[in-house]
Amino acid sequence: MVFSDSSFFNAAIDWLAYGMWDLHWWEIVLFTLAMTHITMISVTVFLHRHQAHRALDLHPIASHFFRFWLWLTTGQVTKEWAAIHRKHHAKCEQPEDPHSPHVHGIKTVLLQGYELYRAEAKNKETLARFGHGTPNDWLERQVYARFSWMGVVLMLAIDILLFGAAGLAVWAVQMAWTPVMAAGIINGAAHYWGYRNFEAPDASTNLSPWGILIAGEELHNNHHTYPTSAKLSVKSYEFDIGWFYIRALQMLRLARVKKTPPKAAFGAVRAVADEKTLEALIANRYELMARYAKSMRQTVRLEMAAMRERSADVAVIRAAKRWMHRDVEKVPAAVATELAKARAASPMLDKMVTMREELRQMWLNTSVSREQLANDLHGWCLRAEASGIAALHDFSLKLRAARV
Repeated sequence: MVFSDSSFFNAAIDWLAYGMWDLHWWEIVLFTLAMTHITMISVTVFLHRHQAHRALDLHPIASHFFRFWLWLTTGQVTKEWAAIHRKHHAKCEQPEDPHSPHVHGIKTVLLQGYELYRAEAKNKETLARFGHGTPNDWLERQVYARFSWMGVVLMLAIDILLFGAAGLAVWAVQMAWTPVMAAGIINGAAHYWGYRNFEAPDASTNLSPWGILIAGEELHNNHHTYPTSAKLSVKSYEFDIGWFYIRALQMLRLARVKKTPPKAAFGAVRAVADEKTLEALIANRYELMARYAKSMRQTVRLEMAAMRERSADVAVIRAAKRWMHRDVEKVPAAVATELAKARAASPMLDKMVTMREELRQMWLNTSVSREQLANDLHGWCLRAEASGIAALHDFSLKLRAARV
């Protein structure tokens, strides 16, 4: 009883209940969210855009802050993260992809994404082939990589010191945030659900046009289209908060951006589609094909409205409309028959699908000379403008106006 009534015991109980900071529950929640936000910014700016893709350079002060913070809140080894992510891009949606939901299954990636990551981190070949150029100084070798577990243990001690018993919950959220948000949602959902601005050569999607919760990584289709860009937003309605922080670091002279998404320029319509037009097409192919896809979707709506007016069955068009602007090899076998029926039901849409594939071959065909490709592009434009299809005609004029 003497011990129970002692000031030491009371102080210990008080500390377990409130910690050094006597905060309300909502203040602890805000603190936890702020901490996880800094962690996600560290992942996207340092690990992803700086280390994995070299889209920007960071001042040593900023770089060391991010390294320390990630060691403290994730125990992440920079070389492992960069190597696995680079391999993901190199082998995207293929059997060697470390965490593709189309290979491992969406449920596995969502729920066991961190386990997939840890398994790949043990692959010495992956680290040797894709881990080049990452930090290899004394601090990395002797602290961050060698004792990667020590940072999260220190973070646990800090949380308990600040919040008492509630610090365990704060620490648990911090430790789970990156595995759930990055290893699960980005690697899983962002290759499975969402919208696509561009026909990137994989299944990447944008989860939301407002990249805030996961620091801009929600704009994943944009990233896979322009992987070496420091900015992930490309549309006027999209917001990449990671880019906001990069711009702030730029103003403080702590960062230097190397690349951002290219943007097509347009001038007067050329009399003919020549080698300059071909150059503009190849350089801006993703943006131009996104414009083509938009025109095709508008044409689909007009065609369906016209079919309703003549009491024709629009169900066959509706069933396949989402696949008409996709690359041939990206159309699932299960819907190939529906797409064929839709094309047969509408010669106009069939023409647009056919000419889209012909246009795509302009940069895929490496066995033809530049001069021949320019001639082929000129012929394509002539046929598009003579097709009687307004969308094709307008797109051809836009293409002839494109500049590098």
